[in-house]
Amino acid sequence: MRPRDLDEFIGQRHLMAEGKTLREAIAADRLHSMIFWGPPGTGKTTLASLIAAHSGARFVKLSAVLSGVKDIRAAIEQARATRERERRPTVLFIDEAHRFNKSQQDAFLPHVEDGTVTFVGATTENPSFELNSALLSRARVYRLQALTRDDIQAILRHALNDRERGLGERRLTMADELLAMLAEAADGDARRALNLLEIAADLARDGIIGRDAIEDVVAGSTRRFDKGGDLFYEQISALHKSVRGSSPDGALYWLCRMLDGGCDPLYIARRVVRMASEDIGNADPRALQLALNAWDAQQRLGSPEGELALAQAVVYLACAAKSNAVYVAFKQAMTAARESGSLEVPVHLRNAPTRLMKELGYGHAYRYAHDEPDAYAAGETYLPEELGDASFYQPVERGLEIRIAEKLARLRALDQAAHGRDTE
Repeated sequence: MRPRDLDEFIGQRHLMAEGKTLREAIAADRLHSMIFWGPPGTGKTTLASLIAAHSGARFVKLSAVLSGVKDIRAAIEQARATRERERRPTVLFIDEAHRFNKSQQDAFLPHVEDGTVTFVGATTENPSFELNSALLSRARVYRLQALTRDDIQAILRHALNDRERGLGERRLTMADELLAMLAEAADGDARRALNLLEIAADLARDGIIGRDAIEDVVAGSTRRFDKGGDLFYEQISALHKSVRGSSPDGALYWLCRMLDGGCDPLYIARRVVRMASEDIGNADPRALQLALNAWDAQQRLGSPEGELALAQAVVYLACAAKSNAVYVAFKQAMTAARESGSLEVPVHLRNAPTRLMKELGYGHAYRYAHDEPDAYAAGETYLPEELGDASFYQPVERGLEIRIAEKLARLRALDQAAHGRDTE
C-alpha cells in the first residue's frame, strides 16, 4: 500500500501542503540532501522514494543496521557510473541513519559535497545528538510528525477498498467505529495500522470484520515509547515540568503515558525522588519521604498495585509548596568547591585525636554549640577564610522555608551583633 506518487501521500501537511517548504522544493525539482526525523510509520522511506521518482533520480536504499563502509562505497561507485552514463542523479537513502558510526557517516561527505549522490537519511532519534555536525551542515532536517487519527483512517479505508494492492477483492466490510478503534490502536504509525488491519481481515467472518476481531487485534497495544530515545526523555521531561508547574492533572497524565508505554516504574520512582528534592525541597520535606515511600511500595508490590503509590506521590508533589533553594544552593556550593581549589579546613574546625594535633592547635578555640545560648555559637565561622561570608542557601517565601528563613535571619542578626562586640 505504499503510495505511488505524491498525490497518494497522506499526512505531514506541515511539510507537504501546498506552499510548504518541502512541497515547493519538490515541485521546483530542487533536489537537496535532507534528513527525515520522526517516529516509525510516518512516511520517511516513502517520501524519500517519491522525491527521487519525481526528480527522475535513481533511488538506492541502504540500511544502517545491515550495511557497512563497503556497501557505501559500492553505492557511490554505482551513483558515479549512473551520472556518467545516464546523466541521472542518485538519491542515496540511509534508513536508521543514526546507527552509522562516525567513520561511516564521514564516508558520505566528499560524495555529497561533489554531487555524486543526494543524501537522504531517516532517523527516529534526534539528529543533533546522533549525526555528525559535518553531515548535518550539508543536509536540511525535516521533522515528521505522528500521523493523526484521520490520516490513519484514510489509509485504512484505502487499503480496505483497493482491489489491486489492498483487501478490495475480498469485499470486506467494517463499521466506522471499529475503523476508528483500529486507527486509535495504531498510535500514529501507518505501518502498524496496516499490520493490524491485515490480522483483523484474517479473522473476518462472512466478509465482515467484527468487533470481536478488532478487540482481539488491539488487545495489548501500547503507545509509542522508545526507552532511551527522544520520546522517553520528552515524556519524563513533561512529567517533571508538570510537577514543577503544580499541575496534578498534567503529572498524572504523563505518569500514565509512561506506564502505558512500558516504562519501568522503578525508573519513574527514582526520578520522582529527584523531583522532591529539586523542586520542593525544604518547602515541604514530607514530599521526599512520600516519594521514597512510593518507591518502596513499588518495589514491594510490583505492578500494577505499586503504581498507585507512584500516582499518590506525583499528585502530592504537584500540589506541594515549591522551592528550588536547595537545588540552587547545591549548584553554587559545588561551583565554589571546584573553583576555589583545595582550601584548608580552618584550624578551629579540625579534629584533634592526638597530642601532636593538639600541640599544632587543631580544634583550638572551637566553640561547642550546645554550650552556647540557644545552642548557637554566634559569630562563629565555618567556611575557609578565603570564601569570606559566602551564602549559598536562600530559602523562598513558600511553605516551611518561610519559617526557615525567619530562623536564619535571627541567627544572622546574632552573628552581626557578635561581630560588633568583637570589633569594640
